[in-house]
Amino acid sequence: MHIDTLIASPRLRALFAGLCFAAAGVLVIGLLGIGATPVAVGLVNEPWDKLAHLATFAVLGGLLAAGFGGGRPWLATALALSVGIADEGLQLFHPGRQAGWDDLAADLAGAALAALALWFFREKWR
Repeated sequence: MHIDTLIASPRLRALFAGLCFAAAGVLVIGLLGIGATPVAVGLVNEPWDKLAHLATFAVLGGLLAAGFGGGRPWLATALALSVGIADEGLQLFHPGRQAGWDDLAADLAGAALAALALWFFREKWR
């Protein structure tokens, strides 16, 4: 079943998309805001921090993909990855934080998995 079938009204689809994008925005603000505070230093120990990156960015990628109605998984992934790049870049300026390619890879994996899963189910239910 496609999102257009589940939500027949264009207004409801627009509302759903807006809510998904708003939730993604709140997540991004929280992620970047908390990342700039001392509480973020050592918040999750290695290697579990990679799982935290994967889960956080799966939620972000899923929200973005859902906002696009399950379509455009590459755009949702690219947008989530840009947030990951910003997050890792900002870590360079915060004492005790370390930017890492491995964190960015976990961000990408989480966002891509969620966005592609939504796309897959959208196509399957069509």
